[in-house]
Amino acid sequence: MNIPVLTYWRELANGTRTATPDQLMILLLAPFAQVYSFIQRIRAGLYWIGILKTNRLPRPVVSIGNITVGGTGKTPITAFIARMLIQQGYRVAVLSRGYGGSLEGECVVVSDGVTVMLGPDECGDEPYLLATTVPGLMVVIGTDRYAAGQLAMQQLAPDIFLLDDGFQHLRLWRDLNILLLDCTRPLGNGWALPAGLLREPASATDRADLIIMTRFPEGTSIARIPGKPTFAASHRLVDALPLRGGEPFPFPALTGYRFLAFAGIAQPDSFFSGLRDKGLTIVQTLHFPDHAGYDHARLEEIAAAMQSSGAEYAITTEKDGVKLKRLAPDIAAVTYVARLKIEIERSAELLVLLRNLLP
Repeated sequence: MNIPVLTYWRELANGTRTATPDQLMILLLAPFAQVYSFIQRIRAGLYWIGILKTNRLPRPVVSIGNITVGGTGKTPITAFIARMLIQQGYRVAVLSRGYGGSLEGECVVVSDGVTVMLGPDECGDEPYLLATTVPGLMVVIGTDRYAAGQLAMQQLAPDIFLLDDGFQHLRLWRDLNILLLDCTRPLGNGWALPAGLLREPASATDRADLIIMTRFPEGTSIARIPGKPTFAASHRLVDALPLRGGEPFPFPALTGYRFLAFAGIAQPDSFFSGLRDKGLTIVQTLHFPDHAGYDHARLEEIAAAMQSSGAEYAITTEKDGVKLKRLAPDIAAVTYVARLKIEIERSAELLVLLRNLLP
C-alpha cells in the first residue's frame, strides 16, 4: 500500500473526507468494521469475566494509551509523566512493545536509567527516544509487557511502571488507566477499523480512569467529560536542534531559508503545518510510514528531494532523527530536528493522582 492510498484512508477515517464517493467507501467498509468491533468486545469481555487472565506486577502500573490508530502523542505524554515522577525521586520504568526494532518480541532492557544499551534499530524508535531524552528513565521492551515487567523487577527494581501504548494490552493489570484523545478528532469518524480510526468500539472509553485531550490549543478551555478527570495537553514546537549536535536554534533564526521537511509519523501534515506556523519556508515535504526505517532507498529519496527542490536545509521530527545515523554527511550537516514541548494543564493535580498510587 503506497503513501497516497494511506493518506486517503486516514482522511476518510478521521472524517475530513465527506463527499458522496467517500461515504460510499465507508458503507463498503462498514461490515468489516462491525465484525472487528464485535471481536474486540468479545475479547474485552473475556478479560472482564476472567476467562482470559490479567496478570499483576508487584509495583503500580500506569497505562498511557489511545483508542485510535496512531498520532495522539503517546510518547511525549509518557516522557512528560516520567519526568514528573523522576523529579519526585521515584524510580520509573517504561514498558514498551519495541515496535519496529529488530528485537521486537523479545524482553530486553533498553536503559537502566544510566546507560542506554540498545540503538533504535534494535529496540524501536520510541523506546530509544524515551531512553535518550528522559534522564534517569529505565526502559524495557517486550511484546508481553508482564514478562517485561518481571525482567525490570529482577534487574532494575522500579517504584512504578509506565505502560506505553497500553490501553489494549489487557493482559497486564493497570492501577491507573490513562486514555489519550486528540482534541481535533477524538474518535475519528466514529467507525472502527478498517472504516475508521478506532482500535476498539467507542464504548471502550469507559475503561479509562482519566482522559488527557492532546494537541489542545493553548489558552482555550476544555470540555469536561462527566465522571472522569479530564486534562488538556498542548503540543508545540519550540526549537530546532542540529542533527549532528550542538546548540538549538530558535525558529526565528531559521526563517528566510528553504527547507525540505520529512517525517515518518502517524500525522505528518500536523508536523508540517506546525513548521509553517513557526515561519519556516517549506519547499517540499516527504511523507514516510509511521515508524519508518531509513534504509538506503529512503536516504537516497531525501538526497534527491533536497537537490530537486532547491532546499538549503532539511528538518524532521525527534522520532525520525534518532534513525538517521546513515544519512550522507553533507545532508546530515544541514539537517535539523524539531523539538516538541508538552504542557499538561493542571499537571499538579495529575501528579497527586500518580503519587496516590505510591507509598
